[in-house]
Amino acid sequence: MTARFPLTRLRRPRAHDWSRRMMRETILTPDDLIWPIFICEGKAVRQPIGSMPGVERLSVDLAVVAAKEAASLGIPCLALFPSTPKDKRDERGDEALNRDNLINTAMRAIKDAVPEIGLLADVALDPYTSHGQDGLVEDGVILNDETVGVLVQQAVVQAEAGADIIAPSDMMDGRIGAIRTELDKAGFQHVQIMAYAAKYASAFYGPFREAVGSDGVLKGDKKTYQMDPANRLEAIREVAMDIAEGADSVMIKPGMPYLDIIREVKDRFGMPTYAYQVSGEYAMLMAAVQNGWLDGDKAILEAMLAFKRAGADGVLTYFAPRVAKLLND
Repeated sequence: MTARFPLTRLRRPRAHDWSRRMMRETILTPDDLIWPIFICEGKAVRQPIGSMPGVERLSVDLAVVAAKEAASLGIPCLALFPSTPKDKRDERGDEALNRDNLINTAMRAIKDAVPEIGLLADVALDPYTSHGQDGLVEDGVILNDETVGVLVQQAVVQAEAGADIIAPSDMMDGRIGAIRTELDKAGFQHVQIMAYAAKYASAFYGPFREAVGSDGVLKGDKKTYQMDPANRLEAIREVAMDIAEGADSVMIKPGMPYLDIIREVKDRFGMPTYAYQVSGEYAMLMAAVQNGWLDGDKAILEAMLAFKRAGADGVLTYFAPRVAKLLND
């Protein structure tokens, strides 16, 4: 039966705070947050990132302090990314396989100090290559299968260092199945894989490249392996393949411009589904907040709710500690 005014008044449940809380469809808690942290060399080092106001690269000792803060705020997981010095980058990204590189050293230190917090390790070669591509390059072509052969080694090294979740962000075909097989063979059946299943060739990644020291390094673009922003159905195929290959959860990246993809992936597959509120999204919000154009706390929480409402089970966000503090208060 069609509702008729004035018998049905949708404003009635909105009239009081207690009623709005009772009727609320989407709930946000600190459990929904993954905090990405950038790691740099040195001790007691904080390096501000110009294009990401409020975000800093942290030396390993300060990353441990951040991990303790995250645990105290109820944030369940950290995602770690290295700022690799240019003198440790090469054509093949060999530093990715160094058991004592920044990420592996940080993971061991954090696990020693805060064993209860989850650690997500990025698997890709772009933070380590001199050309800034996510894979091996030959005559200008990104090599798929040869790259996967390196990624499986990187994943095992990270699992040995204490990674709880391996998160391949490279978008090479077949890498989820290959990594799952190699992790199991190495005795890491318990280590999860969160696939960057639908990662788009986006303009919103610029500040991240500054954060990991890849600004000015990238030669060419990543359009032969990251997805065309125009495509929706291709994203479904990508997600389906990663699930079939053994992914425990899937990620959509970027986040806010792709809420439609998040919704469709969640509805179709019912898998644990995550969004990455990427560096460009963070930078836009912070620019508006710093100019007084937006109420920062309200806008940030609204953005988080949008991800949850679209179907995301959690969000990788640089706002994680700020959001957790707001929710805990």
